[in-house]
Amino acid sequence: MHKRLFDFVVAAIALTSILPLLIICVAIIKLTGRGPAFFVQERVGLNWRRFRMLKLRTMTAGTSKDGPHLTTRNDARVTTFGGFLRKRKLDELPQLINVLRGDMSIIGPRPELPRYVEMFRKDYETVLRVKPGITDYASIEFKDESELLESPETYEKRYVEGIMPAKMKLYKEYVAEQSWKVDLRILMRTMASLVKT
Repeated sequence: MHKRLFDFVVAAIALTSILPLLIICVAIIKLTGRGPAFFVQERVGLNWRRFRMLKLRTMTAGTSKDGPHLTTRNDARVTTFGGFLRKRKLDELPQLINVLRGDMSIIGPRPELPRYVEMFRKDYETVLRVKPGITDYASIEFKDESELLESPETYEKRYVEGIMPAKMKLYKEYVAEQSWKVDLRILMRTMASLVKT
């Protein structure tokens, strides 16, 4: 089966299956604070095309625009329910819509913010040959990424000098090895990782 067809079918089935859960999450977000239920952020995708990636909003409305680009440890902007969603990766569920739209794949390098793509432009010349995904080797390795990022004064240095180079290595590994077997392995490891959360 062609990967795009596989992505579409899996995303459609998954989105239909989790729709009640998604509706409940949206309702709780709306009931526990002001602002939209979804967080939309520009990311860079296949062949440098920018797109709007969807997430369930996990921060106090409006604060993400004023604070760090990334979520840091004990980030005061994250709501109580938002922390619950993040820990279980439920905030990522709306990205199934991105998969249906063709912006993303189920498996592939995580899409990054434009500012960090530019910092690693040479590496991304290889990484952006494939469609970004909901999960990959780096997603599993850095599933608790925010715990590695401390204060707003040091988070970007830690991300750019430590985490991003490690992610680039894993992204390139996926691009070089991508196959149905690799995608299935990543999917199984992702599910196992979520069960342990």
